Amino acid sequence: MAFKERVFSGVQPTGNLHLGNYLGAITKFVALQERYDCIYCVVDLHAITVWQDPLELPKATREVTAAFIACGIDPQRHIVFNQSQVAEHAELAWIFNCVARMGWLNRMTQFKEKAGKDRENASVGLFVYPNLMAADILVYRATHVPVGEDQKQHLELARDIAQKFNNDFADSIRAHGHGNVFFPQPEPLIQGPATRVMSLRDGTKKMSKSEPSDYSRINLTDDADAIAQKIRKAKTDPEPLPSEEKGLETRPEADNLVGIYAALKGTSKTEVLREFGGGQFSTFKSALIDLAVARLGPIGAEMKRLGRDPAYIDSVLADGAQRAQVIAAETMKAVKDIVGFVRS
Repeated sequence: MAFKERVFSGVQPTGNLHLGNYLGAITKFVALQERYDCIYCVVDLHAITVWQDPLELPKATREVTAAFIACGIDPQRHIVFNQSQVAEHAELAWIFNCVARMGWLNRMTQFKEKAGKDRENASVGLFVYPNLMAADILVYRATHVPVGEDQKQHLELARDIAQKFNNDFADSIRAHGHGNVFFPQPEPLIQGPATRVMSLRDGTKKMSKSEPSDYSRINLTDDADAIAQKIRKAKTDPEPLPSEEKGLETRPEADNLVGIYAALKGTSKTEVLREFGGGQFSTFKSALIDLAVARLGPIGAEMKRLGRDPAYIDSVLADGAQRAQVIAAETMKAVKDIVGFVRS
């Protein structure tokens, strides 16, 4: 069966969006608008798998929405909404809880990392998070998902769930006129030289809002002075930049900064090293500051402007949710018939 090409992806509203979110996800969202019908979601149901302050969650949800719009996502041509407004996400997730196997979830490395040693105290939601992610994608029967490396395993699980559903209910799928398969096998879209942006203080750790030092990350709302100061203070090593990409293999901080420059400029690490290889970090950092301020400054300013108009942000989310729900409801009606639920 040929499925309509459709992109789905989401960002958690956990506050302090940073350069890693921008280069690892949002820039790809913007580029994909030209080729696909896109659905972009602020995944607030995922956010509450760990404790969120109910007073801060709405602010963080609006901030992610503002970032989507400020970075160039068009909420009129495409769909932008927050997950909790479309109940079909949770409804399909429950069915997938009954399709997925415990052994599959036990292999998820991200749960092990987030739960740590206190696994027994982790929420059930955190454990079944990948089933909800599968529902997010498949309730729209999306065919493509832009993901970072850390989410690739979850997308593989979504593919497994889709396949098992199609196999388990094959006869019912055919009987209800849906051909041989109901859910597609969503394909990952992983592009660009900096899909995984690392900390400015430690090139072996992912850039994260949870790191204690604000100097470890560039926030999307940082002004030009803050961006410049953080890049100047970014950890490097005493050697000049290498002339070839292979020379970055044992130098994580250098590799990270070169990757950031390449991603911001839309070029390759090889091209960056062709220009700066053999030179000192001070020269390279000055160029990176100019580039980062030019790219991120207007985004931060627009996010702040949008943040002063929460009613507009809420109207975007409400409109997007209404349009998303039309698609999701159609999927769920079919799923209920396939599974054997009686519905009026």
